[in-house]
Amino acid sequence: MIAAEDTRRTGVLLEAIGVKGPRLVALHAHNEAALTRQLMERLRAGDDVALVSDAGTPLLSDPGFELVRACWAEALPVIPVPGPSALLAALSVSPIPCARFHFEGFLPSRPQQRRERLGALATLATPVVFFEAPHRMAGCLEDLALLLPERRLMIAREMTKRHEQYLCDLPARLAELLESAEQLRGEFVCILEGGREAAAPVQVQRTMEVLCRELPPAQAARIGAQLLGRRRRELYELALRLAGSRGPR
Repeated sequence: MIAAEDTRRTGVLLEAIGVKGPRLVALHAHNEAALTRQLMERLRAGDDVALVSDAGTPLLSDPGFELVRACWAEALPVIPVPGPSALLAALSVSPIPCARFHFEGFLPSRPQQRRERLGALATLATPVVFFEAPHRMAGCLEDLALLLPERRLMIAREMTKRHEQYLCDLPARLAELLESAEQLRGEFVCILEGGREAAAPVQVQRTMEVLCRELPPAQAARIGAQLLGRRRRELYELALRLAGSRGPR
């Protein structure tokens, strides 16, 4: 049996390579829990089940984890078959150093949640690799241009296809290059340049003490976030505590 994210796409591939016989069943986010139970019955009976995704490697932002976890729980073997990976393909041609990186998967779809998540990821010293859908790419670039205007971003679009494209520049410049709706097609793999190493707690404390002697808490937190690579909310709370410990000015 073959469990496929989309049986139509997998069916075309199987026909092209001349594979006939195995039954195709759809396994996706909406039926994963129920279908896992059925597939486990087949596996317990000694049958083989292949798990495939539409593109790239299964389980990297694709369904299938419930089935893999259930197999491990019952000591049933799970064997990977290496194949295409959008993540590794993009990293292999990146001009941004990626010996170590953080893989984020897809960013939140809602703009406010996306901005909050990007703010948290900005504190990482390692590059951040994430996926983005075409209809959200323009908004993502707009947020990055506002939050991290000096941080380089590499984008890989339509990899291995006819219109594949690779760009690396500052977010505002990329927004200009991708302004045409025609270009915002296909899923994107994005590599965001890492920031500086986060400051040690003692350095944070001393820096904020100096800033708070001269500035109101909100302004001290804003400047401190830029200097220290820390979240503004965290530094604002620290600034309020420091201001309170000094008493009224």
